[in-house]
Amino acid sequence: MKHLYLKFIFYLMIPLSISAQDVYYNPLSVNWNTPFQTPPFQDIKPVHFLPAFTFAIDEAKQEVDAIAHLALPPTFENTIAALDKAGANLNRISGVFFNLLEADASKELQEAAKEIIPLMTTYSNYVSLNENLFIRIKEIYDHRLQSNLTKEQFILLEKTYLNFKRSGAELKDEDKNKYENLTQELSALGLTYKENVLKATNSYILHITKKSDLKGIPVQEQAIAAEKAKNKGETGWIFDLSAPSYSAFMKYADNRSLREELYKAYNSRAFHSDNADNSNIVINIVNKRLELAKLLGYQTYADYVLETRMAEHKDSVWNFLHRLTSITKIAAENDLKELTTFAKTNRPLQAWDWSYYADKLKKQKFNLDDQLIKPYFELENVKKGIFELVRRLYGLQFSLDPNIPVYHKDVQAYQVKDENNQCIAVLYLDFYTRDTKRNGAWMTSFREQYINDKGENIIPLVSLVLNYNPPTPSQPTLLTYDEMKTFLHEFGHALHGMLSQVHYQSLSGTSVPRDFVELPSQIMENWASEKEFLSLFAKHYQNGNMIPDAYIEQLINANRFHAGYAGLRQLNYGILDMTWHSITTTVDEPVEVIESNATSNTTLLPTVEGCIFSTSFSHIFAGGYAAGYYGYKWAEVLDADAFALFKQNGIFDKKTAASFKEHILSKGGSDKPMDLYITFRGQRPTQEAFLKRSGLLDLPDSSKNKPLNK
Repeated sequence: MKHLYLKFIFYLMIPLSISAQDVYYNPLSVNWNTPFQTPPFQDIKPVHFLPAFTFAIDEAKQEVDAIAHLALPPTFENTIAALDKAGANLNRISGVFFNLLEADASKELQEAAKEIIPLMTTYSNYVSLNENLFIRIKEIYDHRLQSNLTKEQFILLEKTYLNFKRSGAELKDEDKNKYENLTQELSALGLTYKENVLKATNSYILHITKKSDLKGIPVQEQAIAAEKAKNKGETGWIFDLSAPSYSAFMKYADNRSLREELYKAYNSRAFHSDNADNSNIVINIVNKRLELAKLLGYQTYADYVLETRMAEHKDSVWNFLHRLTSITKIAAENDLKELTTFAKTNRPLQAWDWSYYADKLKKQKFNLDDQLIKPYFELENVKKGIFELVRRLYGLQFSLDPNIPVYHKDVQAYQVKDENNQCIAVLYLDFYTRDTKRNGAWMTSFREQYINDKGENIIPLVSLVLNYNPPTPSQPTLLTYDEMKTFLHEFGHALHGMLSQVHYQSLSGTSVPRDFVELPSQIMENWASEKEFLSLFAKHYQNGNMIPDAYIEQLINANRFHAGYAGLRQLNYGILDMTWHSITTTVDEPVEVIESNATSNTTLLPTVEGCIFSTSFSHIFAGGYAAGYYGYKWAEVLDADAFALFKQNGIFDKKTAASFKEHILSKGGSDKPMDLYITFRGQRPTQEAFLKRSGLLDLPDSSKNKPLNK
């Protein structure tokens, strides 16, 4: 999935030690003499950010004031376009800072963020609550139908007006003060929430010293765990709460009590009544979001958020979730029955049993073993395979450029060139887990694509951040099939950013509604199930032999394995998100009570005391997906429907790819999502392809031809 930041997601750094050079030279405040004006990471230190932000904010305020108090009548160019360009230096510094805070967050950065958050929030409010500025914007908006604007300009005008209106521009002075206070409080709460999740994730390790406790765990995974222990100065083996380590232990370890321990540690993160507890923070966030929504005239926070999404209305989302839940739950219950029968235990299956027995059942049903598959998905080969896929589809070529500075030794920087050998983007790849990186996988941008005043195309600087196990002395990084799909997913987001061809930064790349942004990413996952694609790169890292056709068939046949259970789990998260943000009155119940009530219909396994998801649900409480997590399922319907056209015309069909590039990938937010989709597909999306792919087509109440938000 992209780690999408709204224009101002706020963090920063405080100096711990200052040298004479630091005082007189700040690399963030000068032009960058680097390839493609990429950030000079080798020169940037935490101490540089606070003074750079302070100066850039003052500079941006002056630019905004100049627009607001311009003597000339308001026009699109002198107001809307000018506002899009304002704060260029601030955007440049923010692009560096916020991304480092996620991918390589030192303690200095985390501490400094506590100073910058209020600075940035104050600046954001300074702009959005500027009365003179809004008067000019509203005048242009009120006469928009009489103007001679391009489609892209019209969309930018509409977006600018709505952003200001939705940010309190029409509030009375007293309410503007309330709005400012609420946004400050929410920014601080979001930062604390995220810090607590990272702290809780890093605070636990499972240190194993007895060889017998490793029974069932493959040798390759043991070697990785041994390397972790060695790196921490310990003997034995260490498993932690990073995704690869946690997933491997839960899938393979025969020691049930240790699986239980690890499960409870992971699923109780930030829920321990300690200095990293998010329980009260969750309640505070949802209550303040509700207060903010009501202040702006909305019944719920979901109503506020969904106004600008494809779904448009809260009821549309709830109907969508309930409709899919009724279908998916039947399949999930069948999955549970099958696994229970297979496990042959005298006790009910618990959450820490699912991955363990599911892996064994999968091996039995499909003769499929991740450990036999992983040697064919060596990371370097997977990367080359994805590069080849996008070359065939979109004509892109990637060349490693050692002259482009990177922010960590493990990061790679590539020039991305089109069919005319023109560099259209810089791509950073950051693959490996580390303590300074949050869990998960995301795409982001250090700089968005846009056209400057000289008519020059400013290329985007796109970054993919993943969390794979690093190589060990004995073997390279080998990916599971699902990890390979994650790479494909994030690369889809990267294409959305790299292939952008718009004029204005505010509409560039992934600047689209959340329930549309996952289409470019999720459609890429479909190629993982295509023999023609896998045959391009899947070769054994030791002997170079191509993956056997039998293995490919097994992977494809297993694609629907436990699709019901996995689908219900995702719907569970979407429903939990919507529950938190559909409240109409202040919440005063404990967070675990709210969560339990919300998910009672989508939970199949027994609940585990002390375990909760909301306190580490960063997507919605610190990641911009509030009232938007349904978008993953929503986009699944879109991507299945869209990929059906590729299947019809050929999975490498250049004509279909060119249409997808032209009407989806290059357009960013310059048109309405549904209009873009219909132009590409020739019809509104329906659920039929999604239900067929998931094996749900023939289940009761499938409503296969039901279109989205209808």
